[in-house]
Amino acid sequence: MSYCRQEGKDRIIFATKEDHETPSSAELVADDPDDPYEEQGLILPNGDINWNCPCLGGMASGPCGEQFKSAFSCFHYSTEEIKGSDCVDQFRAMQECMQKYPDLYPQEDENEEKSSKDLEAASVEASAAKEEKGSS
Repeated sequence: MSYCRQEGKDRIIFATKEDHETPSSAELVADDPDDPYEEQGLILPNGDINWNCPCLGGMASGPCGEQFKSAFSCFHYSTEEIKGSDCVDQFRAMQECMQKYPDLYPQEDENEEKSSKDLEAASVEASAAKEEKGSS
C-alpha cells in the first residue's frame, strides 16, 4: 500500500511494486513556443534578445549588466556595413565598468598578456627583416 507524508517543505511518497505495474495516466503537455519562461536560446522567436539565456554567462546581470545590455543590443541591431562599428561608445563604457570590478571580470593573465606581446614583437621584427631584405 502506498502512502504519502509531509516533512517540513518536503513531500515523501512511498509507492509499492503494484503501483508501478499500472500504466501512468499522466498527460504530457506540449511545449509552448511562446512561453517567455521557456529557454529559447539567445534570440527569441520575435527577434528580441533573451537576456536569461545561459549562453550569456550572467553578463546581463551584475554591476555592469546595463552596460553589457546596451553594447550587446547595439551590436545585435546594428545595420552598419561593418556590424557593430556604431557601438564603440557602448563597448567602451562596458569595458570601463568591468575594469572597476577586476574580481568579477578578470583581465588576461600576465602569461597570456606576455605571450601576446611576444607575438607582437616577433611580428614587428619579421616585418622589419622583410623590409630590409626587400630594399637590398
